Amino acid sequence: MSDQNNITKELEADDVAAIDGLRTAYGQLRQELSKIIVGQDAVIEQLSICLFARGHSLLMGVPGLAKTLLVSRLAETMSLSFNRIQFTPDLMPMDITGTEILQDDGSGRRGFEFAKGPVFANIVLADEINRAPSKTQAAMLEAMQEHRVTVAGHSFELDQPFFVLATQNPIEQEGTYPLPEAQLDRFMFMIGVDYPTREEEITIARTTTGTSLPTLENILSGEKVMLFQNLVRRIPVPDHIYHFAVDLVRRTRPQSDDAPDWIRPYVGWGAGPRAVQYLILGARARAAINGSYMVRQEDIISVAEPVLRHRLIKTFTAESEGITCRSIISRLVEELSSDA
Repeated sequence: MSDQNNITKELEADDVAAIDGLRTAYGQLRQELSKIIVGQDAVIEQLSICLFARGHSLLMGVPGLAKTLLVSRLAETMSLSFNRIQFTPDLMPMDITGTEILQDDGSGRRGFEFAKGPVFANIVLADEINRAPSKTQAAMLEAMQEHRVTVAGHSFELDQPFFVLATQNPIEQEGTYPLPEAQLDRFMFMIGVDYPTREEEITIARTTTGTSLPTLENILSGEKVMLFQNLVRRIPVPDHIYHFAVDLVRRTRPQSDDAPDWIRPYVGWGAGPRAVQYLILGARARAAINGSYMVRQEDIISVAEPVLRHRLIKTFTAESEGITCRSIISRLVEELSSDA
């Protein structure tokens, strides 16, 4: 309790009130989404964490789990613009970023004018991103990393806040272009979307087969979202939390002396320093949406799986024995927590 009191003193009075406001807004957001989205509470929480931490997400799930519906309605509750891009093998970079077109100004003079592509939105759903060739993926990578696009030598800033949510189909690999590790690393979270429970599926059948879906209320404006994004980065983090995050990431690297012996046969390459950054940012955002005035170890543990699962490259031994990234991360967290 004394640690919390000391760290809370680091916050301004306005920040304390803002954290309470973020917790309230997040509760309202979940309540609104529950009118349409049944279950998927963990997915909604992780999407919200990414948004308020100013990160991007990669959703992994089979078709038909309401991924597109969730993202579009999330944008609706936040009064944010939303565009969906269906990635296909013939999709070109200009189909995403936009292009310059020749226009007549009405007086007989002609000039090029930039026509914005679908990436110019607050929330962009990149559906089946691994179906696009590397040239198109590179254009998307620049938008994600730099928050701008370059067309014909000119740079154009993207709308803020800017949040990319990409999806991959884990059961269909024909005609796909696997994302390179460098691009995967740009995603803050990889979020697994699982099947609903039996009771949830019954509720889905009852509530979504009627005449129309309910209209959701606007909870947050774009300006408010950006204020909360800045607030998240001011949430205090105790020193031992930084140590815990760094130790966890270093244990994923089989070449490191910090790695346990059992991990070396199963992991070829571990997570890099960006994983540490996203663990801290994700923990900060999770603490804030739950109304906590500082980051706790449970916040790091909660975001460990979505941060690390796409940053571990398994060996053939792990694949042949059915060892999953989820089980590896769970064991690492358990061992580190017991040592702490």
